[in-house]
Amino acid sequence: MPITTGTAEVVPEPGRPRAATLLVNGVPSSFVDLDDPALLDFEYMQQAAAVIDVVAATRPDLSVLHLGAGGCALARALAHRHPHVRQLAVELDGELARLAREWFALPRAPHLRLRTGEARAELATLPDASFDVVVRDVFAGDRTPDHLTTLELTRDVARVLRPGGVYLANCADRPPLALARAELATLAAAFARIGVVAEPALLRGRRYGNLVLVGTDDPSLLDDPGLDRTLRTLPVPARLLTDGETRVLAGRATPRHDPPTPAEGTAGGAGELGRAPGAPPPPGMTRGRTVGRCGPASAPRRRAGDAGHSGRTCSACGPF
Repeated sequence: MPITTGTAEVVPEPGRPRAATLLVNGVPSSFVDLDDPALLDFEYMQQAAAVIDVVAATRPDLSVLHLGAGGCALARALAHRHPHVRQLAVELDGELARLAREWFALPRAPHLRLRTGEARAELATLPDASFDVVVRDVFAGDRTPDHLTTLELTRDVARVLRPGGVYLANCADRPPLALARAELATLAAAFARIGVVAEPALLRGRRYGNLVLVGTDDPSLLDDPGLDRTLRTLPVPARLLTDGETRVLAGRATPRHDPPTPAEGTAGGAGELGRAPGAPPPPGMTRGRTVGRCGPASAPRRRAGDAGHSGRTCSACGPF
């Protein structure tokens, strides 16, 4: 099916006719089971949802902003888990957003509103202290666009968060985790407390995969004993690092910044050359998925023997 940024395809799950994987430009973007709206198949989404559940426990009027929508699997699951949640999902590809709502029985407003636009530009239009959670799940190729990883962007995220809110950033990285370390240093410059959730093998720098980076001003969120227990008992157990451990992981990395404007000198640093921070991206930059080699959306690495799952193979990378 043609979409604005390429193609979208729904591939049914063998033996489960109402479950399917959404492929965007041939790459897994979301997994949705119409009979189980709470199901989250991708591991980083399970990890992010565990953190959001802790926030929701004290906020009956939970509000969530998704930068990057894709098939809206996480937003759909949150609407089922927390019936009073209000969500806004920003997706660059308007046709993909339309098809996702048509195909996947997504909740309607106010439980889930979809907005077409570039993530940073749309973020800049939102009022202060308007969300409890901001989730960044945006990719071009196998990494997040640079202009969505900088301190300037992170401070704008902090601006729209309510007191004690949380920022969750899906960071796909490979050894030696240079990007994740730099992003952690960036979060540390904007939030009172930082954390990272990932499989132990990822934290040891043994392979490519997804880390969920956490920034918050809530003094107790990351110390919740239930959160640590939930993460350790996921189908693929994950570990939560906080504060000192996270800063050790960051090492000597420094915060990422927008490039200087033309008036300030030659562009450089984290942003895209020749484009002002917050401006719409060039053609081909997508939100909430990968468009190239096996990347963030395929990181779940479903393992043969997992309940309800079968092993999968990526033509570029081999078995997950």
